[in-house]
Amino acid sequence: MTQRFEVTPEILLENFNKIYGTNDFPIRVFSAPARINIIGEHIDYNGGKVFPTAINKYLYVAIRKRNDSKLFYNDLFFPGTFEFDINDNFSYKKENDYANFLNGILSIIKSKGYNFLCGFEVLIASNVPAAGGISSSSALECGFAWAVAKTFDFNLSKKEIALIGQQSEHDFINVNCGIMDQYIISTGTQNFAELLDCAKIEHTNVPLNLGNYEFVVMNTKKQRKLSDSKYNERRGQCEEGLEILQKNGIKIDNLCQLSLEDFYKVGNFITDDVIFRRVRHCITENQRVLDAVKALTQNDLITLGKLLYESHESLKTDYEVTGLELDTLIEAAKKQDGCIGARMTGAGFGGCAIAIVEKSKIDDFIENVQSEYTKIVGYNGAFFSCKSGDGVKEIVL
Repeated sequence: MTQRFEVTPEILLENFNKIYGTNDFPIRVFSAPARINIIGEHIDYNGGKVFPTAINKYLYVAIRKRNDSKLFYNDLFFPGTFEFDINDNFSYKKENDYANFLNGILSIIKSKGYNFLCGFEVLIASNVPAAGGISSSSALECGFAWAVAKTFDFNLSKKEIALIGQQSEHDFINVNCGIMDQYIISTGTQNFAELLDCAKIEHTNVPLNLGNYEFVVMNTKKQRKLSDSKYNERRGQCEEGLEILQKNGIKIDNLCQLSLEDFYKVGNFITDDVIFRRVRHCITENQRVLDAVKALTQNDLITLGKLLYESHESLKTDYEVTGLELDTLIEAAKKQDGCIGARMTGAGFGGCAIAIVEKSKIDDFIENVQSEYTKIVGYNGAFFSCKSGDGVKEIVL
């Protein structure tokens, strides 16, 4: 793996020409953001409402058609070229590494009846930390899917791009993910968060005004792969809880249709303690999302911060997806002057957490949390502050 540096579209274009040379077709460059989920974790696949925003860390895709049917993939930071043919029947192969995400997208697009009249070549480079919990894989999927759709004039909406990304994860990568990551990465708008109803797959933009505060992303540097984690197990436990409620006459299609009040009336049908706690997290987290949107629209950032802390505690005790690294970050963040809220974000089991920190105190916050994290965990994390960003788009150079 090549030493990472901050990539720009111009750097990507320069390297594209070095790798592939010239032909008669134009090179086009597209971007896809990372995302943070402000609140609403592990409920997108339970029909809940979530509250993500795209952030200003981007993955870039440069793409150009070819005069034949060949496909070439290169990544600026990962040596080696992957070569395929657009007429291949793609299947998942471990040795194909990141190319599986691209082939999965192509497989789904082709299955929908879209025809590729030629091959193409791609160069990718990302400023998004890999396996860091801010959705590097979804940025890759959606950025690539949007690049392909625009290059070949496929009439696909950004919502359709998100659904293609999710279907690829399900059918090709074998991760039974929800829709949130692909949706916010595809449809996000700078200066807004999205209140996304995952049951209806529709959203409302909410102005994201943090005043004198900014989000700080805290990366545990503990990498994990969702397909190798207990992600699918948690989803299965939620499905079991839903089935128990349905068998006892509760007429719901997903867990998050239950209000908090109704849950405390019917939750006793779930006698297994683990399943009960998984379901309780989903119901309480869904309510926290609604409360967080209300707090933000009322400029009540203190309440928003408290809800983040409550979310993390629920993910720790009821959903059990945090662990030493994430818990250490949150406990260290709580002690810092200027921090009003923090929680893990993403699937958990490592990855990232976020904190809301007063802008003037971010440097001290990072230094102090890093010190405590290293002392307890034994290695450094990584930290950066961020602003909101745009969803997938073409970069005109």
